Amino acid sequence: MRFMMLMIPKGYETAEPGTMPDPKAVAAMMQYNETLQKAGVLLALDGLHPPSTGARVSFVGGKPKVTDGPFAEAKEVLGGYWMIQVKSREEAIEWATRCPASENEMIEVRQVHEFSEFPPEAQAAAAKFPEMQAQLGQGKGS
Repeated sequence: MRFMMLMIPKGYETAEPGTMPDPKAVAAMMQYNETLQKAGVLLALDGLHPPSTGARVSFVGGKPKVTDGPFAEAKEVLGGYWMIQVKSREEAIEWATRCPASENEMIEVRQVHEFSEFPPEAQAAAAKFPEMQAQLGQGKGS
């Protein structure tokens, strides 16, 4: 099973462009990342620039509308993520509890949909795009 662990740092929603984490926090997080890698569960990870440098695209009335960051209505934003492959939700949560996060950070753990979970009609629609399925890792979950 694949899970995303989503880092949600409080206050990041108002961070200025160029805001970077403390070097000590980076060192601790890199040790954690190395632990995930050595355990063979880490598939991908990335940190994200602050929302002040991002954009949101909404589709009001079916038409795209672009809103540049920062986003006044945002209460929580993502600061980064890990994609891991583990045997259970409990194991994913266990890995999240080991993260050297500060008290102003929270990790949301979410299971990734596997292609095999979709109903037959959705699988048939997606079957028309086998290259895309392979690129996205569809059907490779455990």
